Amino acid sequence: MKLFFHDYQPEFEDLSNTIQQGLQKFPKQLHPKLFYDAIGSQIFDRICAQPEYYVPTIEQQIYTTYAHEIIQHLPSNCQIIEPGAGSSKKIRVLLDQMQPNLYAPMDISAEHLRISAQKLSQDYPLLTIHAICVDHTQAYALPTEIPFSKRIFFYPGSSLGNFHPHEAIQFLQDLRNKVDLDGGLLIGIDTKKEHTILNNAYNDAAGATADFNLNLLQRINVELKSNIDINNFRHHAFYNAEKGRIEMHLFSETEQTIHINNNSFNFQADESIHTENSYKYTVAEFQALAAKSGWQSHKVWQDEKKYFSVHFLKPSKN
Repeated sequence: MKLFFHDYQPEFEDLSNTIQQGLQKFPKQLHPKLFYDAIGSQIFDRICAQPEYYVPTIEQQIYTTYAHEIIQHLPSNCQIIEPGAGSSKKIRVLLDQMQPNLYAPMDISAEHLRISAQKLSQDYPLLTIHAICVDHTQAYALPTEIPFSKRIFFYPGSSLGNFHPHEAIQFLQDLRNKVDLDGGLLIGIDTKKEHTILNNAYNDAAGATADFNLNLLQRINVELKSNIDINNFRHHAFYNAEKGRIEMHLFSETEQTIHINNNSFNFQADESIHTENSYKYTVAEFQALAAKSGWQSHKVWQDEKKYFSVHFLKPSKN
């Protein structure tokens, strides 16, 4: 077993301060990373199983259909690095058909990372794995054991859409700075499409996305001993065509006041907490964004309906 664990002991945000600062803003907003407590992560798995939420199924189909072609674009003996790897499920499609020099999953949760890395190591005993516990949205350096040459970052799942465009550029620039000219980036991007499809994806009939959004309030109640009546809020997600993004909100059903620690936060009826954005990009829009970040497009793969795109980018030489 060739498994190495690098614990950079990432600092977790002060939940109380983070939430209170968000609720003091106008309009009120909370960061989507707060969704993912243990219960929230389980609910997100339910979302991925809903028929309206097309992203995981279609992206997996793209990797499965084009795996051989994708691998041909990757340098031999490359180092595959996956920020926010989670359970490392999607990388398996590629690992089944190639033998990289090493694979480096990155995740902020040390326990979850250890479990998934150990399972991957058992399933791929010849694979060298460097599991890195770090918050990839903050400044970090990769372990010296990972060679600088032939680094391929793998960022599936359309997670880039959660960044504002200027933040997305900063994130992509950081990845560009971590690779040599023989490196690359394989990334999944959700595309713009008929608005009904987008709206249904984030308002599924089973209510999984609503549960996911409302669980954020439940987390505040449990961890901060607050008094929020969750029945006084409703989930609403909609496609903002002007800004090219899905917005998720929690709307107050009534005028109310909630208390967190010694602070009070007043809500008017129909006032919202903005909890998430998910930007959608046409292929041309994302290629332009990548170009601003020091990358150039080498290949794009899409499904037949063009609901999703997978891009392979190489570093720009200038």
